[in-house]
Amino acid sequence: MTEQHHAAAIVPARDIDASEAFYRRLGFEVISDYGDYRLLADESGWRIHLRATPGWPRRPEDNPMDLYLYVEDVDAVADRVRDLILEPQGPEAKHWGTYEFSLSDPSGTLVRIGRAL
Repeated sequence: MTEQHHAAAIVPARDIDASEAFYRRLGFEVISDYGDYRLLADESGWRIHLRATPGWPRRPEDNPMDLYLYVEDVDAVADRVRDLILEPQGPEAKHWGTYEFSLSDPSGTLVRIGRAL
């Protein structure tokens, strides 16, 4: 991974250890750990920061945050998390021009993973 121009989402984590485990299944690794704040990245350029937010949201289903992760091989990522995918059929072509699937992290953040068709 290089330090090129990039962006990283700061994602709230009710349980930072559970959130870290979830994002590890997607291919992330911790690159810096400050206890209640962790930086994660994958070898292709995805980056997120997990920030401990105990008690927020009060109910995970009330979390308004979404995250979209673009990747070339959607099916390879789906295979790692198939049991967590929200769509029963798995990844699919959407009428808006993407091939994607979605899942929810332990804090209720909706995570979509896809690519443009």
